[in-house]
Amino acid sequence: MKALVFHGSGKSAWEEIADPGLQDATDAIVRVDTVTICGTDLHILKGDVPEVRPGTVLGHEAVGEIVEVGSDVRGVRPGDRVLVSCITACGRCRFCREGAYGQCRGGGGWILGHLINGTQAEYVRVPHADLSVHVLPGAVDSKDAVLLADIFPTAYEVGVLNGRVRPADTVVVVGAGPIGLAAIATARLYTPERIIAVDLAPSRLEAAKRLGAGAVAAAGEEAEQLVADLTEGLGADVVIEAVGVPQSFETCTRMVRPGGHVANVGVHGKPATLHLEDLWIKNVTITTGLVDTHSTPMLLRMMAAGRLPAASMVTHTFPLDRMEEAYDVFSGAADTGALKVVLGGEQHDALTVRGS
Repeated sequence: MKALVFHGSGKSAWEEIADPGLQDATDAIVRVDTVTICGTDLHILKGDVPEVRPGTVLGHEAVGEIVEVGSDVRGVRPGDRVLVSCITACGRCRFCREGAYGQCRGGGGWILGHLINGTQAEYVRVPHADLSVHVLPGAVDSKDAVLLADIFPTAYEVGVLNGRVRPADTVVVVGAGPIGLAAIATARLYTPERIIAVDLAPSRLEAAKRLGAGAVAAAGEEAEQLVADLTEGLGADVVIEAVGVPQSFETCTRMVRPGGHVANVGVHGKPATLHLEDLWIKNVTITTGLVDTHSTPMLLRMMAAGRLPAASMVTHTFPLDRMEEAYDVFSGAADTGALKVVLGGEQHDALTVRGS
């Protein structure tokens, strides 16, 4: 099969590798129809995630068709169209029993495109398939559904839920990329008084307005002054960091009110300064987290009901074999205007079941 293979910092290639096969009785093999590129993939290519070894297939989000399952898989069967979650869950360890699947100690957690071969390929092996894939209703388009593999549950769980967004809050989202936009969309479910989006790219600020931000500002002093003006100097109730650079995190801590919440979602590759000399007295709660995807079934029901604006976030589509071009477009978002890049989406008339 063909796959996007990581070859070290700054290096990757769409090339031919061996097809995946079943390794454990709980595995499923999925023929990939639709994938997307995550900002975390860009962090990997920059060398920010050293656990990813050269030779690993990238990607942790996909929609596809089950072609083979292990003997212990009960929830799916060949022919099912499924969403492949970015998080794999064994279902037995302490963290899985608590619903904290991202911290799974039974061979799960974030492993696809991280510790094992991922989804940016023609086929992918998914461990612990019963808890790690979701059967899709026919009414949900694959190009929309793939956004439920990561960005929507991540924004909702690590941003909105960790940030404790409540009715009448002032919510600031720093970073209006795909995760930030999904945070805006899901924060609206809690009827905050206002949502303020902060980003350097005018095109992303326009997208933030379309998805529900009532005010926007360029990053830096302009954003901090806007938040101060709109809150009479108090600061925001919730600030969601969706960039992953030291400057944006430090900006978030300056914009939050006493007793407020800073929810860090961004993937950080460098240290950020925690200004405890200012924060120690302010009763501020700072949260970090890896998505658990416990909300995926609920978000899937909302998407089927037309309550999530997924389609408006997809700005570019490519066939799978133009993976390298898609990466160039996504990584150059400031020039291309890319929000979410989706690859594939082909419909298959025949099903090939491969022997184990």
